[in-house]
Amino acid sequence: MSVFSTPIRVYIEDTDAGGIVYYVNYLKYMERARTEFMRAHGFDKRYIFNTDLLFVVHSLTVDYRASAVLDDELQVTADILQCGRAALQFRQQVWRGAQLLCDAEVKIACVDTHNRKPQRIPAPMLASLNATCSGGTPL
Repeated sequence: MSVFSTPIRVYIEDTDAGGIVYYVNYLKYMERARTEFMRAHGFDKRYIFNTDLLFVVHSLTVDYRASAVLDDELQVTADILQCGRAALQFRQQVWRGAQLLCDAEVKIACVDTHNRKPQRIPAPMLASLNATCSGGTPL
């Protein structure tokens, strides 16, 4: 299966005083890509909220390799490396053309909306996401 990708344009609000994308905005771009990834697989925010779930960032590692600048058109990817009963491990990248700007692994935990404790990912969602999983050991 191909890696999910979504376009992002760099706006002035994304840049710092030096005219480059402020580092935390790459994480925002990745959040958008994960949201669009889930939407593309039939699990939009309405579905998730109606099942009393939240998906929260548990941990991440990020390598910043090059800077994006104002008006760049970027591609932000989302690929599930591992699926667990209550967590997902994504590999995400930010590209400008053929140049890799940022590379990250993001662990997402599924929690109950009310008590914020770990919650099993619903079976239909997990089955669908497992079908997209690119490999690795289960979480």
